[in-house]
Amino acid sequence: MQYMHRALRLAKQAYRQDEVPVGAILVKDHHVISQTHNRCVIDNNPLYHAEMLAIYQGISQLQTLYLNECTLYVTLEPCPMCAAAIAQARVGKLIFGAYDHKSGGVEHGPKIFSHAHHTPEIIGGVLEDECASLLRNFFKKKR
Repeated sequence: MQYMHRALRLAKQAYRQDEVPVGAILVKDHHVISQTHNRCVIDNNPLYHAEMLAIYQGISQLQTLYLNECTLYVTLEPCPMCAAAIAQARVGKLIFGAYDHKSGGVEHGPKIFSHAHHTPEIIGGVLEDECASLLRNFFKKKR
């Protein structure tokens, strides 16, 4: 639970920077390997979702091709792009907060892992209310 709380703090940081508030932390053996938040607006790149950045940084940090011994904590159900990256990087475990009924790619939408060569262990709904509330407030402010 501590890592999801940390991911939520990163999501709040993204919120303050006018990014969609999603935070991600990659953990191996109880050590944080990478931690980040969405940076699409900041870096003018639509691919810079928190999960993508955490995976990239984790692979670089560990100097490995696969992250099968790692757990990825993310505050929102990954989109199809991020779910595919999680499968390609062979992340061992995925823990996410809020469900994304509209744009999710794990429990909703295309359900990427049902078509992938690798499926991580998946736990959804961790700190769901807090994660969902932050996202609702962000989009309410935008409208």
